Amino acid sequence: MQVKRFFAPSMPEALRMVRSQMGDDAVILSSKRVEDGVEIVTALDYDEGEVRSQLGVADEDKANASRLAELQAEKHRKLEEAMAKSRAHISEVQQRSHHSQEPVGPAAVGGAEPEVEMENTRSPGESGDALSSMRAEIHSLRDMLQQMSGQQGTSKPGEKTQGVVEQRLSDRLQDLGLPRDQGRELAAEHGQGRLDAGWKSALKALAARVETARENPLERGGIYALLGPTGSGKTTTIGKMAAQFVLRHGAEQLALVTTDRYRVAAHEQLFVFGRILNVPVRVVDEANSLDAILDDLSDRKLILIDTAGLTAADRGWQEQIEELVSSRHPVRPYLLISATSQPRIMQSTWHCYNAVGLAGCILTKTDEALTLGEVVGFAAQSRLPVAFYTNGQKIPDDLHRAGSGDLVKQAVRRHQALNRGESAMAEGA
Repeated sequence: MQVKRFFAPSMPEALRMVRSQMGDDAVILSSKRVEDGVEIVTALDYDEGEVRSQLGVADEDKANASRLAELQAEKHRKLEEAMAKSRAHISEVQQRSHHSQEPVGPAAVGGAEPEVEMENTRSPGESGDALSSMRAEIHSLRDMLQQMSGQQGTSKPGEKTQGVVEQRLSDRLQDLGLPRDQGRELAAEHGQGRLDAGWKSALKALAARVETARENPLERGGIYALLGPTGSGKTTTIGKMAAQFVLRHGAEQLALVTTDRYRVAAHEQLFVFGRILNVPVRVVDEANSLDAILDDLSDRKLILIDTAGLTAADRGWQEQIEELVSSRHPVRPYLLISATSQPRIMQSTWHCYNAVGLAGCILTKTDEALTLGEVVGFAAQSRLPVAFYTNGQKIPDDLHRAGSGDLVKQAVRRHQALNRGESAMAEGA
């Protein structure tokens, strides 16, 4: 916690000084009129719990937030006064030491020379006493500075304590939606100095951890299998990808395949896309293996494979996984992660499908999620290259190439909008 005192002729001018030097996050601990104007004591990164600990005021003691602020301001004034006295004492000792070492020249009265040159220097003992006094004052001054910067805590030697800025930054990152461990790690790396600077630095570091696909799969071509649980948006995403590809390269370069033979009418939506786009749709079943179908479609630039939304507990899970893993064709599996899923479900889904050798991921339903920090945190933690994100049902419009900085910015904007909405609701209540 950084505490500072300001003097100004008027209150508006004092507040301008506070805003200019401390920023908008500064908290006013006290204000009062003085001889030449007003005095304001302010604090940056003010934490009531930390102040109670420093002042020795327990939670059950009758001291409200206003009284605590006044006590902290008074403590700061006393420390500043003691520091001023120490500085004056050190300066006085330095001046005495300097003057005592200057030799006294010839007497100026009448131009006469003295018979004996006077030596006006201190004895070694007296000089040592002055130096000792100066050292004591310097140590005292250093202790006061440590108190004002909040560095004197109750922790044991060698014990690591978390700073106020680091804690506030960790809380803000977790409020954004990041997992607790990830938020704490970023806060530990960027929680020094001012909170706003640490926040910006942590967001940049978060963006750097989110990997994105270097090439556009729709331009590169190849065979892509979309994996994920039921409801993650696999079939709709395939429709968006297929429509964008047809608009750029034509229908004759595309084919659709589905391995979902476990649900009744599972292929209907995919066949609808095939009829609209005029592209073939093939079904993997007992009579047609995945490799046989891919052999027949080898002349196509892009093949998109829709899969069943199965889990490891389902009957056909292992069969479907083996088809993809053992294929002699270079199938690139992409995991679909819904932004509306809980973080634990995202992690569970990732571990469930990771054995396939995932080439990347696609983030879906970002328009339906209350916050985006969870899905951005997943991307940063999994290190799966993000190829696309989807933010609506429009085909092909609501499919976008992913950029790490853009995803983090969207998460921040969504978080800010949520906070504004909650504040508006609180004011209207």
